[in-house]
Amino acid sequence: MLMTCEGIYSYYSEIIKRNNHIQNEMFEKYNVKRGLRNADGTGVLVGLTEVGDVHAYIMDEGEKIPVEGKLRYRGIDIYDIVEGFISENRLGFEETCYLLLFGELPNKQQLDEFSQLLGSKRTLPDYFAEDMILKAPSKDIMNKLARAVLASYSYDENPDDTSIENTLRQCIELIARFPTMVAYGYQAKRHYHDRQSLFLHSPKPELSTAENILHLIRPDSTYTRSEVEILDLLLVLHAEHGGGNNSTFATRVVSSSGTDTYSAIAAAIGSLKGPKHGGANIKVMQMMENIKANVKNWSDEGEVSDYLVKILKKEANDGSGLIYGIGHAVYTLSDPRAVLLKRKAEELAKETGNEEEYNLFTTIERLAPEVFAKVKKSDKVVSANVDFYSGFVYKSLGIPVELYTPLFAIARITGWSAHLLEEHINGGRIIRPAYKNVKGKIPYKPLKDR
Repeated sequence: MLMTCEGIYSYYSEIIKRNNHIQNEMFEKYNVKRGLRNADGTGVLVGLTEVGDVHAYIMDEGEKIPVEGKLRYRGIDIYDIVEGFISENRLGFEETCYLLLFGELPNKQQLDEFSQLLGSKRTLPDYFAEDMILKAPSKDIMNKLARAVLASYSYDENPDDTSIENTLRQCIELIARFPTMVAYGYQAKRHYHDRQSLFLHSPKPELSTAENILHLIRPDSTYTRSEVEILDLLLVLHAEHGGGNNSTFATRVVSSSGTDTYSAIAAAIGSLKGPKHGGANIKVMQMMENIKANVKNWSDEGEVSDYLVKILKKEANDGSGLIYGIGHAVYTLSDPRAVLLKRKAEELAKETGNEEEYNLFTTIERLAPEVFAKVKKSDKVVSANVDFYSGFVYKSLGIPVELYTPLFAIARITGWSAHLLEEHINGGRIIRPAYKNVKGKIPYKPLKDR
């Protein structure tokens, strides 16, 4: 008798689990670098880059010594980049794009010309929005963005040419169009899945990336200068993070096969969509809502600390045992992106009357490392990462949760593009690590003997 569809997949799943489990000892026996991480937590060196540099510790006679985090774009400290454009009372994302793509800072004329180029490419091809976005709306905007990128292949007269000139053209068009793709994907989701009114604004070439985002996602297209500045800062801070982050590595792995730009970037979007990567800020906000609902007195550090203990012991929140937004795969003492964003978050909290919630964030940031050390009995150094405050900032800007990760993608497409170009120039070989088969030989049994 045939099983139900639900029953048969449950039955098959148990077979798969039984026949795909590898004991942890096997990974230790063969010295497998799980997650491409060394035993001391450092990353396995698999390539060289000049695009971005993440520095968080020094190695002294084999010992990992934590230091304050540093993030450099093309060798320039992120603190200096941010201070540079803020001190001149201008936005910084377009300058950051130029720096990452071309490896040097633009002069005034170069920056103006590049900004105009991006502005001229923001509009989607004819009928793209209708045929590729509105006719196939998705509940998940990252899924919609990936499909929009793959669909762009069909609208490109020269999609498979991987020369630097053609790849650069494709990358610049994607950098320019990501805000429009995301905004239209969001509006389609709101209309067809949430039964809300449909608002489709045309992108404005004279506006910056941050301005266009707010113009496109808001029904009335209004925004303040302060809102633009903090969103622009978020884009700058998310634009690049070295070659080892999962989505950038995915870009390099896929592009090393010689495939087209759209396939490589779609793979990166699929990676960023994951809750362990670009979706982490959503996890932070979900956790914060849980804490706010269960901690009666937000200013009582003892009560907050006790609830963090419950979270780490898997007795609260989602049962994962993680304090989301605390700790990072590389950073130890500090994440410079979190440091910079925290300053703006405080300003925004005062402007929006959200100071009580902001203070809860800072309390958790201060207490979490101490609680982590006590519960985990670990000397691992942890601190707040950029995701800890980015969700708070997005919420304060009135940006819907479903746009948090897509906004990350709008920024990171710049870093992906820079690494894609670098891989084309310097790679040369398909990236193919090794896997050890530990199954052993199994004799084949005829059907009648099974």
